[in-house]
Amino acid sequence: MRAVTYLDSRDGAWREGVATVVGGQVRVHDEPPAPDMPRLEGVLTGGFTDAHVHLQLVDHAKLSGSPLARVVDLGGNPDTLARLAAAARAGHNSGVLTPTPTSAGETTPIREDSPELCPPGVVEVVFAGAFLTPPGGYPSDRAWAPEGAVREVADTADAARAVAEMKASGAAVIKIAGNSTAGPVFTDDIFRVLVAQAAAHGLPVVAHAEGRGEAQRAVRLGTTRLAHAPFSERLTDAEIAAQATSAVWISTLAIHTGEAYAIAVDNVRRFHAAGGTVRYGTDMGNGPTPVGLNPRELDALREAGIDGRKLLRTLDPAPGTPWYLTPGDAIDPLDARPLTPIDLEA
Repeated sequence: MRAVTYLDSRDGAWREGVATVVGGQVRVHDEPPAPDMPRLEGVLTGGFTDAHVHLQLVDHAKLSGSPLARVVDLGGNPDTLARLAAAARAGHNSGVLTPTPTSAGETTPIREDSPELCPPGVVEVVFAGAFLTPPGGYPSDRAWAPEGAVREVADTADAARAVAEMKASGAAVIKIAGNSTAGPVFTDDIFRVLVAQAAAHGLPVVAHAEGRGEAQRAVRLGTTRLAHAPFSERLTDAEIAAQATSAVWISTLAIHTGEAYAIAVDNVRRFHAAGGTVRYGTDMGNGPTPVGLNPRELDALREAGIDGRKLLRTLDPAPGTPWYLTPGDAIDPLDARPLTPIDLEA
């Protein structure tokens, strides 16, 4: 039994608790430790979340055993992703398994009374299903898009059908594509219907917003999460302040180079400073990205001023087996390892 400091996955707050061994596994109890209780130095979190992946574009079996405990697929064939998630829950797929998916933004604490405690290597799969895009819109013309990964939406009536289809497939979030540099984007009216229909089904909306003004437009029309930190233009401080109160940004900084990288890092730095919520996401599958934690993404977040315990919050730890980071000023998520009963021995 040890006093511990842990990151509560319900609200991202740091709390004091007690770690014990129950049935051969470590559990973290949400209770104040006694003043004289021995302390485990360092901090605990749940396994981490990558809030933007494309599982059909990577060897997802490699996720097993990584520090990632949850991934959010933001664009793929909904039937394939539903089968993958179901197989994961059943413990198939090379050992990658998952508890019942929840919404992309829902979290529960790492504590003994969590509904399901996930051992190391367990990966929860949350998915959006297909990209919803106008006829001819991004990424309908991309060779990398798997068959069935794009659902073209013609009008407002079709928008309602498309959202219902994704919900029926098991999607926990709706993905709207808006890339004005690569083709048509939705009219405001159709975009609003997609957002309203998603809300009616209890689903949050995440938008791919690319092109001048698209990030601001997507949030103005009701998107609560951007799939990429804005990279097409440097937002003004007023735009940053408005975004910080109304949207979550998924980082995906490391996919960029040159000017786009500099713009994205600068936007994230000011967004974070303004109190905005940034979530670690890599666009895994976009080029030769690692299957697991991405060191370049972590470095880019640090460059944007997010480090130490703040960086751990950005990784949005999932409920489950506690992961241990040893004490020190430079907390590095790459050093995380599952907490074991041996760690709690006298």
